[in-house]
Formats: sequence, C-alpha cells, structure tokens
Amino acid sequence: MLTHASTYGELRERFSWRVPARYNMGVDVCDKWAQQDPGRLALIYVTASGEVSEYSFGRLRELSNRLANLLRQSGVGRGDRVAVLLPQCPEAAFGHIAVHKLGAISIPLFTLFGAEALEFRLRDSGACSVITDARGAARLAELRASLPDLKNVFCVDGPDPAGRDLAAEMAGCSDAFEPVDTAADDPALIIYTSGTTGQPKGALHAHRVLLGHLPGVEMSHDLLPQEGDRIWTPADWAWIGGLLDVLMPALHHGVTVVARRFEKFDPEAAFQFMQDFGVRNAFIPPTALKMLRSVPEPEKRWKLRLRSIASGGESLGTELLEWGRRSLGVTINEFYGQTECNMVVSGCSLLEPPVEGVMGWPVPGHDVAIVDDQGTPLSDGEQGNIAVRSPDPVMFLGYWNNPAATRAKFAGDWLLTGDVGYRRPDGRLCFVGRNDDVITSSGYRIGPGEIEDCLLRHPAVQMAAVVGKPDPLRTEIVMAYVVLKSGFDSQPALATELKEWVRSRLAAHEYPREVEFVDSLPMTTTGKVIRHELRKRAIESASR
Repeated sequence: MLTHASTYGELRERFSWRVPARYNMGVDVCDKWAQQDPGRLALIYVTASGEVSEYSFGRLRELSNRLANLLRQSGVGRGDRVAVLLPQCPEAAFGHIAVHKLGAISIPLFTLFGAEALEFRLRDSGACSVITDARGAARLAELRASLPDLKNVFCVDGPDPAGRDLAAEMAGCSDAFEPVDTAADDPALIIYTSGTTGQPKGALHAHRVLLGHLPGVEMSHDLLPQEGDRIWTPADWAWIGGLLDVLMPALHHGVTVVARRFEKFDPEAAFQFMQDFGVRNAFIPPTALKMLRSVPEPEKRWKLRLRSIASGGESLGTELLEWGRRSLGVTINEFYGQTECNMVVSGCSLLEPPVEGVMGWPVPGHDVAIVDDQGTPLSDGEQGNIAVRSPDPVMFLGYWNNPAATRAKFAGDWLLTGDVGYRRPDGRLCFVGRNDDVITSSGYRIGPGEIEDCLLRHPAVQMAAVVGKPDPLRTEIVMAYVVLKSGFDSQPALATELKEWVRSRLAAHEYPREVEFVDSLPMTTTGKVIRHELRKRAIESASR
C-alpha cells in the first residue's frame, strides 16, 4: 500500500487508499497467493518440542477450503460467529481464513482466559462454533449448559470426548470451495477489548480492517515487504497485535510467518529461535524487549539477521532504543493504536531517526489529531484527546450489540482513543497518558471492571477496586484494593486465594499481582470509586 520514499512527507504525499467495494480478507491472505504461486512458503510452525512443519499458500487454501466446507455442513452460515481458542498454530491461521471465506465472523480468544471470561465472550457474541484444542474443549464442556447458541466444538488434537475431531472431519470434506462474495464493509471479526467499567466490549471489524492496517505495519517495519523478509512475534494471535499486526498483513504480502508461541517467554530461547529460523522482522512488545535486554551481549552469542523490529502497546524509552541499535542492529520502531482503531501512528527509522518522547507521525491514510472533548482540533503543544477522523478503513464498525458505547466513543466525526497527547510543530505526536482507567501491563490493555466483578463474587469480598501500579518490567501491574466482609481476616493466605480466584476465572495476565486489604475505598458522593486517589497510593507504594 505504501510506495517507497526518502522522507515521511514524500511517503504521505504519495499515498492513497485503494479499498475495493467487494473484498474478502480470507481470499486476500490465502487464495490470492495460492493462485499466483501455490508453492510459496506461507507458514513455518515450530512446536514446543522443536518439531518443524511448513505450509505453502496452496496448502493453506486446501485446508481452509476443507474447513469452510465442514463449517457450512455443520450449520455455520454468513454472519454467524465462530471462535478460535488456540495458541499460535496452523489451525488458528487457516481457521480464521476459513471463517472469513465463509462470510462468517471469527472471534479470537486467548487460551489464558478462564471460565468466566470465556463464558461472557461466547454468550455475548452468540458464537455457534469454537475451534480449539483438547484443553480448551475440556474447559468449554463445563460451560455448555450456559451457552445455548454453542452447537459445535472442534478439537485440533484428535478424538476427544468434549469435541469433534477436526482433522478427521476435514479429511472427509472437499478441498474446493467458492468463497462468499463479501463487501469490504461486511463484518468479519470481533475482538473483545477491556473498558474501565463493566464487562468487555466486542469491537466489530469489517473485512477492510486488514487493508486499513497495512500502511502502519509497512511503516513500522521500515517499508515491508522487502526481499527475504520473514516475520515472527511472541504475541498471541488472539491479540490484535499478533493477528492484525503480524499474521494477516504478512500473508497479504506473501511474507513467510514463523509461528512459535512460548508458554513462558524465555529471552535466551527467543534469541536462539530468531537465529535458527532466520527471522528478519519481528513485532516484540516492550515487556519482551525488556526481558531480551536482560541477556548479556546477545550480539556476541547469536548471529541475528533482523531487518526491522516494531513495538507497541507501551512507550519505549531512550535506553531501550539504544540497546536495540547496539545489540540487535536495528532501530526499534514504535507504533500506536487500539483495538477499535489500530496502527494509526508510527515511527519509521528508515526515513527519519526517532525522537525521544515522541511516538511518531500519523500513518499515511489516517487523519490523527489532538481534539477537545467536543471534537474541536487543538493547536500544536496543547494537550487533548488523541483522536482519529471517521471514516477510516482501519476503524471498527461499532461495539457488538452495544450502540450506546459506540456513540460514546465519538465526538462528531472523531473517534476518541481515550488517551491524552499533543502534537509537535513538525507534525509528530507525543503520548502523555490515559484519560481513563485502563491498565497497560506487558502490552495488554486490561479493564478494571471485569476484575472487580470477579473479586466481588468471592465470599470474603465486600468491595474491590483495581488500578495499575507502576512496574519497571511490565509498565504496570494489576493492583487490587479489597474491603473484606465481616468475619474475614486480612491474611496473606487470603490474598493469595484472591489472586488465584481471578487467575482461574479470567486470565493469567489479568489477575492482581498485589492485593491490599483496606477498611474502606475513597468514594464520590454519588457512590463511585475515586480511582485517581488509589492510583496515587499505588504510585507512592511503587516509589517506596
């Protein structure tokens, strides 16, 4: 989508959107290349035990066609929702592709999710089918009674009492499938995002969302694609950063994706992995970069072939950028966006060196500005809402079944990101902070509402409030302030129990790493928790 240029101004001036009226994301990332060059390498999959398998675009087309036929035979039709509850693996890739070619809507779900988190998302979306592994099928078996819309659970691990054998049933289906003719604006994807209050919201995206991502992905990877590019990320494909910042854009461009999701990120193993598989491009969240930085002299221990590294989700500091140049041989490009409207700001070190404290330029094709609460653009240097003008190909269609929340996201034509920043005279944008209560931890955006609701279900908890506490590794950790019911003592064992209570029900990245028992919470006269007071307390605690 971007043409090569020597300056950012030239890059922006040359850009124009080319979004066709009829467009299908699954066809674009798979069938397009399978027709042109079926033997082209699409995916290298590395298991935890080190086994390696390769998938050409022709093979991806065959597998996604068989799966699309199986889903259709199982009653899945246009507009139906199909969840993909898998780690990085081939079935996750061709699972999304098959759903999109069928004209249905895919829902990426984290394997880290606990029972309550899964139940809410599947019930809210009305998902009729789930593609998962044996572990996921066993967890879903306990929820089936509360999910009346869920008709099919397909298991990628073979015969399973809790799910249908995906591979066996696909083998009996034709590898010929005529993709559904979809419009670029037809819905294709629901990604659940955490908010500050209540349950998560499902951001509904159209097929065009992939095209909308391309300029930001290309810019953050120093004008991807280039000859020999091969991309990897440690980020889960259930996160927008893994799915739409890496997997789908790379397949669109015919760039080989290396798939390996470490159960627990090991920086030395990651260096070895990037060397062994010739990784040229990587999206590495800041927390993983900090962990990589803990390894002494990697430039002397591994022969890396990196051409570009992009990072987003948290601000990068000067020290991390300097380490990247010294130890990785590249300048890390920072980008910015959110689930509802992603990859709208980016740096591009190939064109201009990064500036300390600056997150980058508006990506060509996106009108990003600083506005007040009414949507009026502000002058350079004035702090206000970071906003993106609608319409925009990367922008969501709205929140699933939540028109009120969708309306609240906009001020006139401007989508308000919920973040505060300002614009420099040279047009680059600077991030100041959030104007909401979302916690940013290890690249994940975590809403306190779902965690508080979970804590309140524990028999010992009277009230709970959750905020982010500064942390040098994760940017923030989840910090819970808890008021206990009468008869319960504030013992360390109870704090541990509450952590595990959340971890097992929501997700491993959402549980409170610290629990502080308090006699009361600061409240407004209308009964709302005064979060900024708790954040101040957490900041003071971190500084001590």
